[in-house]
Amino acid sequence: MAAHRDPLVGKRLDSWKEIAAFFGRAERTVKRWETERGLPVHRVPGSGRGVVFAYTDELGDWLKGRTLEPEADESASGEGEATKPGATKFRAPHVSPPLPDVGTQSDADQPFLRTARLAAWLAPVVLAGVLIAVFSVGSRGLHFKALANRHAPNPEAQELYLKGRYYWNRRTPEDLNKAVDYFTQAIVQDPSYAEAYVGLADCYNLLREFGAMPPGEAYPRALAAAQRAVELDNASAEAHNSLAFATFWWSWQGATAERKFQRALELNPNLVRAHHWYATYLMALHRWPEALDQMEQAQRLEPSSTAILADKGFLLWRAGHRDEGLALLKQLETAEPLLSSTDSYLGQIYWEQKDYAKALTEWRRVAEMRHDAAGLALADAREKGFAAGGLKGMWESELPVEKDLVDRGSGSAYDLAVTYAALGKKPEALACLQLAFDRREASMLIGEPAITTLEDDPQYRQLRTQVAERLAQ
Repeated sequence: MAAHRDPLVGKRLDSWKEIAAFFGRAERTVKRWETERGLPVHRVPGSGRGVVFAYTDELGDWLKGRTLEPEADESASGEGEATKPGATKFRAPHVSPPLPDVGTQSDADQPFLRTARLAAWLAPVVLAGVLIAVFSVGSRGLHFKALANRHAPNPEAQELYLKGRYYWNRRTPEDLNKAVDYFTQAIVQDPSYAEAYVGLADCYNLLREFGAMPPGEAYPRALAAAQRAVELDNASAEAHNSLAFATFWWSWQGATAERKFQRALELNPNLVRAHHWYATYLMALHRWPEALDQMEQAQRLEPSSTAILADKGFLLWRAGHRDEGLALLKQLETAEPLLSSTDSYLGQIYWEQKDYAKALTEWRRVAEMRHDAAGLALADAREKGFAAGGLKGMWESELPVEKDLVDRGSGSAYDLAVTYAALGKKPEALACLQLAFDRREASMLIGEPAITTLEDDPQYRQLRTQVAERLAQ
């Protein structure tokens, strides 16, 4: 039995044909089920009734409370051979259409709001399935009892949560900030709504990457929100997953984070974000086969996710499948030009290939898309220095800019250490590495890009030992 989950996460079916194939029925049958039996089918806001989609986890929950008799109209439907329930094929990355302004409940909002209300209406059906399971699983009965007693959010809070999740999935600075606003409003409406705290934690977990929020500001907020979500609902897979992410990337407690990732997957083996973020955790620790396995599972559950595809491309490159990884990232850059993580990864790859001009171009695009003033200042300095004096000119040109940013608390001490090391300034590089350790910068956690000129230095090796000790906690 899957734990309660975010309704906007899961394998997405993008047409009546795919929804029908999921059940092995005719299209006219599943359309009738929506009308007569409350089949959970969504409509894109503002697109009329013809553009539909559904999530397999929601359909599965609906199915648990139903008995589907053979239907006479299916054999003569002429709609093609049905596939087995859950069978899917790979689709190109899906780009969701923009929502209208959701500050007011306009006519365009109504399909979206009806979806939220339908989900609330279906809650008793899901609950009934949980209660039935109590009598059939023996020793696992206590777990299902806990699920049955979980908090049901009020409809207003759930509508706000659904809107927040939509914007969160878009992963632009503007959309993430909109998502923060919606999740916060949901918490105000229902302070016991654990999933709203999860959404808030997930926003802060991503704002330090896709926005310009400093990690020292974003991660503590994410950690506090995730901890509150677990307190409110210890059976929430999403809460444990969000807490695992912040525990690793901010607290550097690797062993604790892994237990929380695994707990999330125990509670809900089909939670896409858990497989995805566990994969990035494993990638940071260079556990390539395990990371690839988790990323593949995430992609199978949500093949249209561009975020998963981008991380998979970089993981393939890091794991030694370089041609495959680079090809995937290039394809994704064309299909989804506003996904900044793709350009960030391509910049790192081009740098490793010594194609410095391309790397600098990609990194400028990242700064532009993330509205990162510090990143744009660095891009200007790097390009100017590189044009005048190659790599050495670039290091010399960016050094004062990086130093000023670090002194003001908005730059990366680790990146400044790399620059000092490249210019042969070893004492300054070691001092910056200590600062990166004290600030808990992610680059210090994973040690990339490696500073090869310092690998034999006792102070550097001591810092790496301290990182390893933290990861063992």
